[in-house]
Amino acid sequence: MDSSLKGNCFEQFLYIGKMMYKENGLFFFALFSIVTETFSKEKLKNSFIKKIIFSCFISFEKEIPVKNSLVCFFVLLFAIISEIKPLVEVTLLPRKNTRKKQNRRKKEKWFVPKIIFRVFQSLTVFITVLLLLFAALGIGIGAGYFAYLVEDTQLPTKKELQTELGNITETSKIVYADNTEISKIQTDLMRTTISSDKISPLLKTAIISTEDEYFDKHQGYVPKAVLRALVSEATGIGSSGGSTLTQQLVKQQILTDETTFKRKANEIVLSAQVEKHFSKDEIIATYLNVSPFGRNNKGQNIAGVQEAARGIFGVDAKDVTLPQAAYIAGLPQSPITYSPYTNTGALKEDLSAGLARKDFVLFSMYREGQITKEQYEEAKAYDLTKDFLPQQIAEQTDREFLYYTVMNEATRIIAQQLAEKDNADMSDSSVSEAYYQKAQQTIQNKGYTIHSTIDKDIYAALQTGVENYGYMLDDGAGSQVETGNVLMDNRTGRIYGFVGGRNYNQNQNNHAFDTERQAGSSIKPVLVYGPAIDMGLVGSESRVSDYATTWQEGENAGEKIVNATNEGSNTFQTVRESLEWSNNIPAYHLYQDVLNSGGSKQYAYEHYLAKMNYPANGNWGVESAPLGTVDVTTLQQTNGFQALANGGVYEEGYIIDSITDNAGNVIYKHESNSVRIYSEATASIMNDMMRSVINEKITTPFKDVISSLNGNLGKADWVGKTGSTNEYRDSWLIVSTPSITISSWAGHDDNTGMDSQARIRSANYLANLINQAYQANPEIFGTDEKFDLSSDVMKKKVSGFTGQTAGKVTVNKKSIQTPGKTVESLWAKNGPKKSAFKFGVGGTDENYTDYWNTASAYARANPETKESDDKDD
Repeated sequence: MDSSLKGNCFEQFLYIGKMMYKENGLFFFALFSIVTETFSKEKLKNSFIKKIIFSCFISFEKEIPVKNSLVCFFVLLFAIISEIKPLVEVTLLPRKNTRKKQNRRKKEKWFVPKIIFRVFQSLTVFITVLLLLFAALGIGIGAGYFAYLVEDTQLPTKKELQTELGNITETSKIVYADNTEISKIQTDLMRTTISSDKISPLLKTAIISTEDEYFDKHQGYVPKAVLRALVSEATGIGSSGGSTLTQQLVKQQILTDETTFKRKANEIVLSAQVEKHFSKDEIIATYLNVSPFGRNNKGQNIAGVQEAARGIFGVDAKDVTLPQAAYIAGLPQSPITYSPYTNTGALKEDLSAGLARKDFVLFSMYREGQITKEQYEEAKAYDLTKDFLPQQIAEQTDREFLYYTVMNEATRIIAQQLAEKDNADMSDSSVSEAYYQKAQQTIQNKGYTIHSTIDKDIYAALQTGVENYGYMLDDGAGSQVETGNVLMDNRTGRIYGFVGGRNYNQNQNNHAFDTERQAGSSIKPVLVYGPAIDMGLVGSESRVSDYATTWQEGENAGEKIVNATNEGSNTFQTVRESLEWSNNIPAYHLYQDVLNSGGSKQYAYEHYLAKMNYPANGNWGVESAPLGTVDVTTLQQTNGFQALANGGVYEEGYIIDSITDNAGNVIYKHESNSVRIYSEATASIMNDMMRSVINEKITTPFKDVISSLNGNLGKADWVGKTGSTNEYRDSWLIVSTPSITISSWAGHDDNTGMDSQARIRSANYLANLINQAYQANPEIFGTDEKFDLSSDVMKKKVSGFTGQTAGKVTVNKKSIQTPGKTVESLWAKNGPKKSAFKFGVGGTDENYTDYWNTASAYARANPETKESDDKDD
C-alpha cells in the first residue's frame, strides 16, 4: 500500500477519507488500512467478516475503482451468500449414503429448533457486524470529511482572535476633499460596550442556562450536540440546535450566517481556538456585548446587554432584577420577535411571545440549579410589563443634502461591487433592492471612510450664497421658488460643491441631483447645435428658417411653433443668431435636419446624449424635443455643458473620490472614463457661439451682473446658455469658464409658472452665488484662461446673406450676385456649399422667395460685397 497511508489509525482515517472524498469514491475503504495493521492477508481468509474485508481489501490493493454504494452492497451480498450457503447445505439438504446419520438425526429431539437457532445466530452476528462496520464507516467518513472541510482554515493567533471578536460594528464617516469630517454615517444600531464586572451575574447565568448548559465544561463545542444537529440537518427531524455560546460568538463575529457543513466545521475549529486563548468570563462578556437584543423604546435596533437594559427597562446591565435578566437573556434567539417594541418605539399589542420566552429562561435557570424554586415562582409571577419603558421619540441628527447625496452614491458603488462579485443581475429590481440594502448595512457597520470631492470652503460658501441670495429667485406668487446648482471641474468631472435646495429642513427634494425638470432651451447646445455642427450640416453663419411654421406630427399637428416673443421673425437667421436669441423655430428645423441626416428619430440621443448618461427616453425623437420638453436633472445638464467646455470630452461628474476600510485599504477609487462626444472643432465653435449668448446679453444680463460684482470674474471668458419652459415653469442658466461649469435651475416644486422676469432673477442669483464661491477659492475659476478655437476649425468666407459661398444665383429666372459683404463662418467639417436659391435649413419655397426679395435692401445695408476666395485663414 501507499507509504503515505502509514501512521496511526486516526491519521489514516483522515487521509483516506479525504482522498476518497475528493475522487468521488466511497469512504468505505478508509477502514481497510486500519484492518491491515491487525490482520495479514492470510488471516483474513477465514470467517464471515474477514471474507468481506478481504474481498474489499483485495479490490483496494489492486486499485479496482469502486464508484458507488451498489458495488459495496453486492460485495456484502456475495459474502453473506458465501457464508450462509454451506450452512443451508449442511442443515437442510440430504446426502447420499448417509442412512446412519439420517437415522441418528431422526432420533435427535431438537433437530429443527437447533437449525433455527443456528440461522438466527448467524444472522444476529451478521447484522451486528454490519452495524459495527457502518458505525466505523461513519466515523471514517466523518473524520475524513471534517479534515477536508478545515484543511484551508488558518488558525488565528490570540491577538487576531481578540481583534475579530472585539470587532464590534464600527461607525463609518464621510469627509471633505481635505479629509475633515462631514458627518458620521447614520446607523439605527445602538450599542454600548461594557466590562464584565458591569454585567449582572443574573444575566450571565440566565444566558448560559438557556443557551448553553455545558458552557463551563466544554471546550468550545459539544460533540453529541453537533451530532444531533447533523442528524437533524440530514433527516429534517427534530431541532437542529447544537451551537454553544462560543460557537454563536464565532459565527457572529468571524464567520457568516451561511448554513453549510464547511462553515460549521470551521466554526468548531475556531471555537476550540477561542476556548484555548480566552477565559469563560471573557467569552460570555464578549457575547453579551455583541449580540443583538431587538429594539428599544425609541424604535432603534440595539445590541449588547447595556443598551438592552437601558432601552427596555431604563436601568444599567448590572442593576437588572431576576425577571428583567430572564427577559433580556431570552431575546438573542429571535430579537425582533421577542422585543416588546415596534420599530416606532411603541409597545406591541401582543407581548405574549417575549413573556413566554422569559418564563422559559427562568425555568432553565431553575432546572440548572441557578435559582431556587421560590425564586423561580416569584419571578415568573411578577408582572414585568409595568417595567417596560414608555415610547420615546429618538433625537434627530442634523443632516442635510450633502450627507444624503454622498451616502446615496456610496450605496450605489458598494451595491455594484457586491453584485459584480456575485455575478448578480442588477437589472432585476428585487435583486437590485437586496444588494442596495446589503450595501447600506455594509457602509453603516464596517468603519468605512468615504472621501468626497467636495471642497469644504466652496460648499460652505454655496450654502451661504443660497441662504443670502435665494430670495432673488422669488416671484412673490405662491410658494418659495426652489433652486438646484452644481459646480463642476471641466477637466475631471469633480464636483466641488452644489446646492440641493433653499432649506433642507423645509424641503428635502434634492434639486441638484434628483429632481427632473424640462430643460427648455438649455438643451439646444447639446442636442441640436452641437450635433448639427459636428455632423458638418452647418457652420456658425449658416442660415436657418425663422419663418412661421407648424408642428407636423402628434396631437399638436397643425398648431404653430412659436418663439419666446413671436411666431417667427420671417427671415433666415444665422446659426449664431438663432442661438443668441434662443428661437425655437430655427432649432426645430435644425433638429429635423440632424435626425433626417442621421436616418433615425433617436440619432441625436444615441450618438450624443446617451454617451453623456442623459436618461433614455423615446421623447428625444419627437418634434418638440429641441425645445427642451424632455426631463433632466441639474447634474445632467451641468455635465453636458462640461463636455463642451472640455473640448468635447465628457468626464462623468463624480462626488466620491475614494472609499477606504477601517484599516485604510482602498476598496473603491474613482477612475476617469473619458468619452469623446463632439470633435474638438465642434466644441470650440459651440463655445465661441455661447460666448456670444453671454456677451450679447439678449436673453440674460449675467455678464453685466457678474462684472458689477467682481472685476476679476467680469474679465473671465464666460460662455453659456439660458432656458425656460412654458409659462416660465422652469428657468435655467448654465455658464462655463475653461476651468469650471456651474448651473442654475429655478422653479416651483408644484410646477406652477413664474413671470417673464424669471430669467433676469436667475442671472442675478447665479452671479451672486458664483461671487460667493469665488471668495472661498478663486483659483478653481480659471479667470485668466480663454476658450480658443481649435486648429481643426475651418474658417470659411461666406456670403452674409446666404451663409454659403458668394456667387451667382438664379432667382425668379434671373441671375444675380449674392448681395452684401462676406463674413467668416466656422465649420467643424465639410464646409459651405456654393450659394443657391434654397441655401438654408428649413423653410418653404415661398419663404425663400420672400427672403430673396429683401436682397436689395440687404445690399444697401451691407454694401461691401465681394467674391469669396474660399480660402482658409
